[in-house]
Amino acid sequence: MVASIRHRGPDDSGFWEGEGISLGMRRLAIIDIDGGHQPMFNEDGSIVAVFNGEIYNYLELQRSLVARGHRFRSDHSDTETIVHLYEEHGLDFLDHLNGMFAIALWDSKKERLVLARDRVGIKPLYYSKTATGIVFGSEIKAVLEHPSVSKQPDFSSLYHYLSFKNTPTPHTAFADVRQLGPGQCAVVSGAGITLRTWWRVRFCENADLSEQEAAHNIRALLEDSVRLQMRSDVPFGAYLSGGVDSSSVVAIMSRLSGANRVKTFSLVYGADVRHKAEDQRFARLVSETCGTDHEEYLLSAKEAAESVDGVLQAFDEPFSGVTSTYFLTKLISRHVKVALSGDGADEIFGSYLSHRLAGPLAKVRQLRASGRPVTEATPAELAPFQNRLEYLDAVLARGSEAEQRLSLHLWTDAGKRELVTPHFLHLAGGASSGALIASIFDSITTRDPLNRALAFDFLTLLPDQVLPFVDRLSMAHSVEVRPPFLDHRLVEYAATIPGSMKIRAGREKHILKEAVRGLIPDGILHRPKEGFVLPVDQWLLVELRPMVEDLLSEQRLKRHGLLQPSAVRHLLDLHFSGGANHGPRIWNLLMLQAWCDRHQLAMC
Repeated sequence: MVASIRHRGPDDSGFWEGEGISLGMRRLAIIDIDGGHQPMFNEDGSIVAVFNGEIYNYLELQRSLVARGHRFRSDHSDTETIVHLYEEHGLDFLDHLNGMFAIALWDSKKERLVLARDRVGIKPLYYSKTATGIVFGSEIKAVLEHPSVSKQPDFSSLYHYLSFKNTPTPHTAFADVRQLGPGQCAVVSGAGITLRTWWRVRFCENADLSEQEAAHNIRALLEDSVRLQMRSDVPFGAYLSGGVDSSSVVAIMSRLSGANRVKTFSLVYGADVRHKAEDQRFARLVSETCGTDHEEYLLSAKEAAESVDGVLQAFDEPFSGVTSTYFLTKLISRHVKVALSGDGADEIFGSYLSHRLAGPLAKVRQLRASGRPVTEATPAELAPFQNRLEYLDAVLARGSEAEQRLSLHLWTDAGKRELVTPHFLHLAGGASSGALIASIFDSITTRDPLNRALAFDFLTLLPDQVLPFVDRLSMAHSVEVRPPFLDHRLVEYAATIPGSMKIRAGREKHILKEAVRGLIPDGILHRPKEGFVLPVDQWLLVELRPMVEDLLSEQRLKRHGLLQPSAVRHLLDLHFSGGANHGPRIWNLLMLQAWCDRHQLAMC
């Protein structure tokens, strides 16, 4: 464990050196490009920090710290703000930060290392405890470079991956590597590693909140978040899918930019791809309305297939969520280093199937429990499932809240037992995705049906899948993505809004749409959500089929011994014959198999 830190002077950049620790830093410079080199020290050199990300309110913090007698060496480095803020407030310094960050800070006087991750989990922070200390970094591959860190897979995490499309925090695909959770910090000293949660969103609905007040406050908070996140010393732009979320961000950016035209970027496809022409049309409409400089990236199935290895390299783990950011960021990187996005709005205002189901399921459950007929429910209370009562009953019949939720994922535990080999089950050590989901729901205190679903996704899907694909795949092309909807002030406020305002009569993100009414074209307020989702289901039938048949062949599957070849073959036959759409499951298995190949994982 680290006992002391020695360095070559406060102007030196690149490495910390000390007993048991060596830290390298490669920085994508956005703020104070010339003066913000890391690591950054306080006045007497006793505190030193490096971090990945951005502190948006660094100017306000710097003014306050200077007024309290702190001396800054840099002109306006957000990194230097961190060391002085820690000097002033100790471990409570994190409460003052508005930003996205993974921070490593060494306090030589107290002989402790502080690792901290931002509230929502926008930036990653991985670590491994070794016999002599701790290894940490922003990428798994960096941690695995240390000779004391084993590359042995974590088979329980791979088992969960089959359901969730990602490995669940705090685990990774490697047994020796863990990650800090959102809003979590670790204090490392001679006494060991102490983990603590320094922030967690609390859903507590305000029953007296009016829709008008909620819409007004959402708009004000979003506008201020965009204002702060537009701070940059390098050119910036925005992702634009043509949906409510990204369009709202672009509209606010355009108003704040004045005469300077915002650069916007969209992903488009060939005419043979179904259901994607509307995305292009609405993105162009927003660009014309807001007066942006708009660019489009045409993606082909061939390029998607050729990118599998690049995507796996960016993640270091198997991942079968959305990967469109990887391609669009290729275009963005030619123009800007920073791009704002609409990410996070779905998870705080309600959009996904699990969100749409929450209210109707609760109503049917209530009526069934009281012995009353479901016909007592109004169409609005059951929307958009008012004509699908059999489906609602089928979901309820799956059992507990956790089992119902697991059934919406790719595979249930029962389904995985038929898919994987007995040896894989043995290596997974009795892992249960249903039990994992149940433990997370047990930690959620709100009883509001929709907000329970949102809280679950905020703790799992958002930090484990949505934010990782944005961060990893954009940083692979040296572009920083900032999500204004995930400003903690907006997140905390949204947690006070009842679910009935977020999805009303089946209308997704109702209160958000009311908040941005007049800001974006009305047509966008009424279109269904699509976003940057790849048409994998369609491509698997033709363009990607040769790759699938190769990677998921019996010979390749037996090499790793994780999946039952007969079960996989049955799945492929059903999909290719048109008997069922198993596109997401096939993509999930394909990415797992490609990851196994990449890491030369043999039968264990």
